[in-house]
Amino acid sequence: MTFEFKKISAYEAMYEAQKIAYAPVIFQVVRSLRDLGILKLLEQSGKAGMCAADIGEALGISQYGVETLLESGHSCNVVEINVDASGSYKDRVYLLSKVGYFLLNNSMTRINMDFNHHVCYHGLAELDKAVSEGKPRGLAALDEQRNTFYEALPHLPDDSRNSWYSFDHYYSDISYPLILPHVMKNRPKSLVDVGTNTGKFAILMAQQHPEMQINMIDLPDQLAIARKNAQDSGVADRIKAIALNLLDSENQLPPNLDVYWMSQFLSCFGQDEIISILRRANEAMHSDSRLFIMETCWDRQQHEASAFSLVNTSPYFTCIANGNSKMYHSEELLYCISKAGLELVEITDGLGICHSLFECRQTSEQVLQDSPEIN
Repeated sequence: MTFEFKKISAYEAMYEAQKIAYAPVIFQVVRSLRDLGILKLLEQSGKAGMCAADIGEALGISQYGVETLLESGHSCNVVEINVDASGSYKDRVYLLSKVGYFLLNNSMTRINMDFNHHVCYHGLAELDKAVSEGKPRGLAALDEQRNTFYEALPHLPDDSRNSWYSFDHYYSDISYPLILPHVMKNRPKSLVDVGTNTGKFAILMAQQHPEMQINMIDLPDQLAIARKNAQDSGVADRIKAIALNLLDSENQLPPNLDVYWMSQFLSCFGQDEIISILRRANEAMHSDSRLFIMETCWDRQQHEASAFSLVNTSPYFTCIANGNSKMYHSEELLYCISKAGLELVEITDGLGICHSLFECRQTSEQVLQDSPEIN
């Protein structure tokens, strides 16, 4: 997927530039239209529509405030004006547009908007400094004490933490059931979930394959949440929890397991860090082990809307998460896989909404060297 270059006139280009200049304003206007209940009222009014005065009365908001939001919403095609039903300026009748419908009702759009508001919005004002310094300068808007978002996550206010989890889980939860046949095709007996987050994948595997030896790895505070979730799911006795910071290159992965699983994990690291982690996975693997990497690569999307969303999630990593990672192009991940001494078995695209699954193994040369017949 590459973005189509659209030939437009100078006037159209100038108008597009103004849309970008006012994008932060439009975002908060539309979020307010949604969260104050204005879009919902317009949806309920159907083709009849509503005027600002009636909306204000119904919601206990000033007509002035409602008019301000509706006029801005009209400028970005979130609401329409019913010219046939409108009388004077004060009697304008507004309708919900198709864009407004998706902003109100589409789960992915709602989750993306909440993530950008509660997690990203204030911190992104520091993006230029983050790029210049290579540090997540925007994280201070959420947490002034910790160095990365992942250390801060368990300690964030509810709205920020819950918005991040909803964003993260929305995409992965749909994909997990689809990848199980790929992970289980060689009948593995052991697995480690590297960067387990809340433990969802490890718990799913423990529930569906109780005979499997399962490990989960994450930072200590995050691992505590995963442990509790495993306990609540009744599978804690079948999952070994290992607290580990993989940014420390001295920390090794558990050896000789059949499956090394990394879901939406490598996007949390810079390239050098990814290569270091993958090299350690390589060192831990045996000749029949498989490494599965599930990521959202913007170049492997079917639809431009998906690629657009993924590319524009990358500044969150740059400014807030850690200062050096992003949503990667698949060629970058393949480069890291190769540099780590691993080889690709296959890539499966189209899993869930936007995921690709990279299946990797040790190189043929390594397998031959480790073979008992050779040794």
